[in-house]
Amino acid sequence: NYVEAVRWYRLAAEQGHAHAQNNLGAMYGAGHGVDHDDGEAVRWYRLAAEQGHAEAQNRLGRMYVYGRGVEEDDVEAVRWYRLAAEQGHAEAQNRLGRMYEYGRGVEEDDEEAARWYRLAAEQGSARAQEALDRLRDR
Repeated sequence: NYVEAVRWYRLAAEQGHAHAQNNLGAMYGAGHGVDHDDGEAVRWYRLAAEQGHAEAQNRLGRMYVYGRGVEEDDVEAVRWYRLAAEQGHAEAQNRLGRMYEYGRGVEEDDEEAARWYRLAAEQGSARAQEALDRLRDR
């Protein structure tokens, strides 16, 4: 029951619970139990991300890459991806590798891309493993 989930997430989120803030952001981002609202998703992701919640940092980075609820900003996306990646978040490591591979928000750097891809690949990320193969084939 998404509506009920939103109710409970909101109660915890308004008390500063980072995991609940992240989940509430996800509900707004997907339109589960609430009307889809990228701006509200960003608001809740940011509150969690500022508390160091790696998944929220990763999601906030994605919002900046795609310009959902915020102006598209690759530099800001890299900032949030890096914070999550440094905590060992595999998806953020893969996404940060991609930013380096294509020079989005950072100077293009295949070595740095490979470093982040490798960290994600070591955690089992198939996308990062494919990206490493792509870099090797260049």
